[in-house]
Amino acid sequence: MILSSLPSLSRARFGVPAPLMLLIGMFALHTGSAMTVHAFEAAAPATVTWMRLTWAALLLVALGGPSLWRAVRAASPRELGSVVILGTASAGMMLFYSEATARIELGTATSIEFLGTLVVAVLAMRRRRELVWIVAAVAGVLCLTRPWQGELDLAGIGFALAGALCVVGYIVLTQRVGAGFGAVHGLALSMVVGAAVTAPLGAPGAVMDPNPQLIALTLLIALLFPMLPFLLEMVALQRMSRTAFSTFSSLEPAVALLMGMLLIGQTPVAVQVLGMALVVIAGIGAARGDRSDRPAVRRPAVRRPAVRRAVRRRDTGAGPGPEGSAPGARPSDGADGHPHTPVTASESVPPSGQVLSRG
Repeated sequence: MILSSLPSLSRARFGVPAPLMLLIGMFALHTGSAMTVHAFEAAAPATVTWMRLTWAALLLVALGGPSLWRAVRAASPRELGSVVILGTASAGMMLFYSEATARIELGTATSIEFLGTLVVAVLAMRRRRELVWIVAAVAGVLCLTRPWQGELDLAGIGFALAGALCVVGYIVLTQRVGAGFGAVHGLALSMVVGAAVTAPLGAPGAVMDPNPQLIALTLLIALLFPMLPFLLEMVALQRMSRTAFSTFSSLEPAVALLMGMLLIGQTPVAVQVLGMALVVIAGIGAARGDRSDRPAVRRPAVRRPAVRRAVRRRDTGAGPGPEGSAPGARPSDGADGHPHTPVTASESVPPSGQVLSRG
C-alpha cells in the first residue's frame, strides 16, 4: 500500500495539519531513539546501528522500486560519488549518535548534535547578529551537561560532537544529492552505503550471536525511523514555508528530552530544563531570522535520459536546444514538456537537511 501511494504524496491533501505531521514524525523518531537505547542491553551500539541501517536500506530500496535503478543508471559519476560520501556521513552521524546515547541522556545528545544544524543555518544567513543563537545554544548545552559538577562523560559528549560535525557534512551533501535524485532515491542509496560502511563494525556481532528478538526490534525501530517520519515530512514539507518548517523542527531536542523521560526514565533537573529551553529558543530564533515564505521544498525538474533525448532529436530532425535540451524546449522545461521553475540544489531538499538526518 505504501508503494502504491508514494507517487501521489506530492498531491496529497490530508486533513491533518502539516505542523502536526511534523510533531508526529518527531515523536515517532525519538520513540525509536529511546527503543534503541534499550536495544543496547542486547548488543553493542555499532551492531544495533548496522542492523537499523540494513533494515532501512532494504525498506527504502523496496519503496524506491524500479525507478530507483533507472535513477542510478541515469546518474553521473559525480552524482554517484556524492551519494557515497553522503551515505558515509549518514553512517557516521547515526553511529556517533548511538554511541553518545549509550553514555549520556537522549535529550543532551540530541541537543549537542542539533548544534551542527544550527551552525549551518546561522552561517548561511551571513549576519553577525545571528551568532547570538549559537551562543544561546552553547549555553544551553552547558546547562544540559553541567560540567561544573565534575561528572562529565567526555566520551559521550565527544561522540555527540562528532555526530554534529557529520550533520554539517550531511546537510551540505544532501543539497548536492537532492539536485540529482529525488528524496526517496537519495535516501535509499545513502542508507545502502551507510549499511555497507558500518558493516565491518556491526555485522560481526549480529552474525556471530544472532538474536531473533533484536532482529525484530531493530525492524520496528527502522519503521519508526526512518520510514514513518520520512513519509510524514515528505507531505508536510510541500505545505509549509521554509521558516515554519525550521521553526517546528527546532522543537526536536525538547521532544527527545520528553521521550527520554517517559521511555527511559531520564528525568532532567531544573538547570537541564533551562538548558533545553535555550537550545529550542536558539533554533526558533535562527529559523525566524530566515524570514522566507517559500515552500520548504519544491519538486525538482525531472531529467530526461540522454538516450531518449537523442532518439527524439533523430525522429524530429531538430537540433538540440540550449545546453542539449529537448528540441523546442525552453531551458526551464521539464522532461514532460511542461515548464518547471528552476530549482536550486538547496531548494530540492529541506532547508536544514532535516529529512532523516537524525540518528
